[in-house]
Amino acid sequence: MTEETPNLKVFREAEVRDNKDKSTLLIIHDSVYDVTKFLEEHPGGEEVLLEQAGKDATEAFEDVGHSTDARELMKDYLIGELHESDRKGTTIKPNTSINAPVSNSGGGWTGWLLPLGVALAAAFLYRYFMAQQNS
Repeated sequence: MTEETPNLKVFREAEVRDNKDKSTLLIIHDSVYDVTKFLEEHPGGEEVLLEQAGKDATEAFEDVGHSTDARELMKDYLIGELHESDRKGTTIKPNTSINAPVSNSGGGWTGWLLPLGVALAAAFLYRYFMAQQNS
């Protein structure tokens, strides 16, 4: 990252947390972003960004599963990097929310066996109570 943009400012984590500016700063993957001008444009709403302001938002960012376009757009808001001693060493994970296989835990005949059993038991109980009522 420093090779592409050698003039990045180095921030301490406390600087980002205690930001006295009116800027909205986030830490994502040990990089510092000023998303102030992006607040109104954020598809998830500005509240999401404001909630993470001054914090390491890496986990929240990755949990949402941002697109490649969103990751490219981030470059426009990059203003610096965390000081080496404050870095967490997080790496970019694959977009698990998009690439994760769909769970098929209820597949096959066992997936319909339990509901069938419940339906049969309900039908027998209904017939039993109706027979008791008629006698």
